[in-house]
Amino acid sequence: MTAELVRGQNHPLSQVRLEIRISAGVPVLAGATLGDEHGSVHGAEWVAHPGAPTLPGIEVSGQAAADHRLAVDLAALPEAVHRVTVLLALPTQPGGALRFGAVAAPRTAVTGLDGAEIVRFNLTGLDAESAVVALELYRRQDAWKVRAVGQGYAGGLAALFTDQGLPRPEALAAGIQEAVSRSLARAIPVPQPQDTAGSSASRPTQPYDAQDAQDARTSGGPVDARASGGAVDARTPGGPIDYTHPGRRTPLAPPPPASPAPDGQPPQPVAGDAVGWSMEERLYNQVWGMFEDLARTTAAYRSAVDFAGARLEKELDQVLADPRSRLGAAGQATRETAHARHSQLVDRARVVFDRDLAQLTAESEVVEPALPPAYARWDNPVWHGYRVPDEPPMAVRLGDLHLPESVPLRIPMLVRLPLERGLWIDSGPVEGPDDTFLDSAETRRLAMDAAVALAVRLLAVHPVGEFAVQVVDPAGAGVQALLPLTRAGAVAVPIASGAAGVADMLGQLIRRVDLTQMAVRGGAAESLPPDVDTAQQLLIVNDFPHGFDDRAVTQLRYLADEGPAVGVHLLMVADRADAEAYGPLLDPLWRSLMRLTPVPDDHLADPWVGHTWTYEPSLVPPGSGILQQVLSEVTAARIKYQ
Repeated sequence: MTAELVRGQNHPLSQVRLEIRISAGVPVLAGATLGDEHGSVHGAEWVAHPGAPTLPGIEVSGQAAADHRLAVDLAALPEAVHRVTVLLALPTQPGGALRFGAVAAPRTAVTGLDGAEIVRFNLTGLDAESAVVALELYRRQDAWKVRAVGQGYAGGLAALFTDQGLPRPEALAAGIQEAVSRSLARAIPVPQPQDTAGSSASRPTQPYDAQDAQDARTSGGPVDARASGGAVDARTPGGPIDYTHPGRRTPLAPPPPASPAPDGQPPQPVAGDAVGWSMEERLYNQVWGMFEDLARTTAAYRSAVDFAGARLEKELDQVLADPRSRLGAAGQATRETAHARHSQLVDRARVVFDRDLAQLTAESEVVEPALPPAYARWDNPVWHGYRVPDEPPMAVRLGDLHLPESVPLRIPMLVRLPLERGLWIDSGPVEGPDDTFLDSAETRRLAMDAAVALAVRLLAVHPVGEFAVQVVDPAGAGVQALLPLTRAGAVAVPIASGAAGVADMLGQLIRRVDLTQMAVRGGAAESLPPDVDTAQQLLIVNDFPHGFDDRAVTQLRYLADEGPAVGVHLLMVADRADAEAYGPLLDPLWRSLMRLTPVPDDHLADPWVGHTWTYEPSLVPPGSGILQQVLSEVTAARIKYQ
């Protein structure tokens, strides 16, 4: 039976191999410190954190996440350790640190390896604190107990470490936050907290805030919490400019009912079986619900396999430890029994995993054909009936994601529009899908093909006149790949080449960013000069940093930081090794961009359990003419509009 603890209460622990589960409404970093019999933490080497997640007997997550599972083996702790302190902290933000009083109260639970909860503790009553000691596992007379602590620190990790007597607490705290920022740069973006996700049959939904719902009914759609002004058609002069996602124009409709299924069987999946204000939003939420379901069911399977392996190892060690049973028929029988029990546990876990995987595969098979163009693969028939839309979508597909245990199942990788971060397609040498090593020339070509496919998709899913593409190609290396765009007249201005062309284009875009920022802040969009294009801009930069001097590099960093908020988005095709001469100067630029690859690569992580996901780019099938067909429709619509 689970014990519900309050602050200061303790509870005995009858197991030594444990999991500490943490659930929060926002990404938090989790860590632990090891203390001696007096509670002293001897140094930074006694702290497990995202930058150094593993210590003897304990392992924490390597990144900030809304959910964590910390592995603890009390028997494997060093003899000098008598206390394990579990801590949580909010990652630092560009605008200042968050505080726990402004987010949902974190929940913690200590469980056995079988998932059975031993104790539970909710960290309520926090206010200005940005770091907190959640739990404490401590040893008294060779017996372990857990205590609910809930001690918060408004001074963050530095204050917490100071309280524990650690030397140089500020430097340690800064190093941990830096490790978290690096992990967040590779994290897969997930829906904002106000989104609802998941199948009504198998996933809980998160209701809208009551005031947001009232505003939504008034405006015809849910309120975007990021909005900074009223929406206005970019083609209409006057009025404030808002580059956030426009309000949904369709009323909230319930998801379609699930198809009946035989008794004892899960309901048949239905496309759009999620909450949302339109079919587009329901599909978006359903896709992210599938992504979360696959992450969690895979985590459960891996945990069960690890538990079976640990149990087998323990039983075999016990056999070897007893000389009387080490040899002979009795020892052999014991070993066979241990292996049989291991196989039984693994097989049982696999049955559950295969069942969940089959359900998700069936859901994918009905969802994929129903996706709108912005979400669909290039081989989806929906593109053959493509017409230029009247309003932009809420998201766009950047590629697919899968895990090694479920390779045939691909989950679409959808990101919200407008893009909040720039994109970086890594053109450095990589290993190809058939285990062959691709040289730099080949990956640069593939990276430009991926960039062009993405640029065409972004053009195609926006209304005519509301999205434009500009290109910086200093040495002309991307001319061949850019032909689909240039032949269709889809590049807004001539491609910038040479150092002079680079400087001129960056200067014009910075002028646009500065003027639009002033107009948005002052509520005077009508004061923009007539030569300022109010359409969203996608700047494709090929072969960075070739053709860039120090001033141009600084300008590009400015556009990456300030551009997205006012509709200027960056798509870089670059090999980071080419910019090594700049040293750490460009580290903030790389971290600010979402890294994509032109070939499948396992470089992304989810925010729940930290799985390493394989990303596959969304490419046009070889020999397909769909890009030309789509660009022809875009060009025809643009001519008609003019």
